[in-house]
Amino acid sequence: MTHLSVNLNAIAMLRNRRSVPWPSVVGMARIALDAGADGITVHPRPDERHIRRTDVFELAALLKQDYPGREFNIEGYPSDDFLALVERAAPEQVTFVPDDPLQATSDHGWDIEANQALLVPAIERMHKAGVRVSLFIDAEPGAPAAASAVGADRVELYTGPFGGAQRPVEQGQYLAALKATADSAREAGHNARAGGQGLKVNAGHDLNLVNLPLLKAAVPDLAEVSIGHAITADALINGMAEAVRLYKAACA
Repeated sequence: MTHLSVNLNAIAMLRNRRSVPWPSVVGMARIALDAGADGITVHPRPDERHIRRTDVFELAALLKQDYPGREFNIEGYPSDDFLALVERAAPEQVTFVPDDPLQATSDHGWDIEANQALLVPAIERMHKAGVRVSLFIDAEPGAPAAASAVGADRVELYTGPFGGAQRPVEQGQYLAALKATADSAREAGHNARAGGQGLKVNAGHDLNLVNLPLLKAAVPDLAEVSIGHAITADALINGMAEAVRLYKAACA
């Protein structure tokens, strides 16, 4: 079963347009979780242009107190400040992304081999804190083996090019690359951990109700999708609770 993690960055960005506390990030998280979301994702950036540090701790408290068993996933670049934030919040999962602080959004995966000196100690530090680590990767079949080699527990496929493709042929090409990378993740995990079940595969970026079922058909054992922009847009039409139900159906 593919889990749905609702990314709340867009909700936080809307709130931050005014000096008022609404829409409530925690309140929208509660609505999403009550509607069946399997978890919550946030990507706090150094400038706090959407998710703030206070949001991180308030959401961590919400999940631990009222929704035990649901997942909290924190995304970010593994700087010392970020790692310390994750240690304090104690989420179930951290997703390392190779973002420059000035980027509007994540737009590429890790060059893992070139960043081993950064990633290996960061992954070890998170494991000591009891946090599962996922690495954000491009649709590149060689990437999962590199992720496994540095100690990652999962990989998250960057689906932006697939989600943004306008022509069926182009979309099909991106989908084939995503499938090949997911296949490689299973094999990489088996090779690295004999008898294990391979690296689990997450996915995220520009997934919506139209293209998510296509990805799910190509990668049936997809562990988790993190969706923010599209589910927020659909929530403007249908309400957050109904949007979550629609995306849960698409995950199935």
